[in-house]
Amino acid sequence: MENKKVSFSSIDQYIASFPEETQRILEEIRATIKATVPDAEETISYNMPTFTLHGHYLVYFAAFKKHIGFYPAPIGIAEFEADLARYESGKGTVKFPLDQPMPFDLIRKIVLFRARENTGRAAKVKKR
Repeated sequence: MENKKVSFSSIDQYIASFPEETQRILEEIRATIKATVPDAEETISYNMPTFTLHGHYLVYFAAFKKHIGFYPAPIGIAEFEADLARYESGKGTVKFPLDQPMPFDLIRKIVLFRARENTGRAAKVKKR
């Protein structure tokens, strides 16, 4: 689904702009992230649902006509290269096809990895 002409002010507004089945998947991704990192904050960045932790972005995600784009930064992709091999991916991005089961366990692992990374970064800054 193309939503480039609409500016979203909340994740709820973003999700509501999609068909019901896509909304369900987006809500489940959102719930997975929130359950994995309860302290993560929700926002919209680059017109996509975004979660931040300790002032740094954790992950972005977005719906398209045939896939969900998931953006955990290049290190999030590199760390899970073997797990992501079956999906189309690039530097910092992976495409989860909408016609296949969503890999929520993998999403959870990636989010947890990114949360540890952000927490480590925050601890280093705090020491300075």
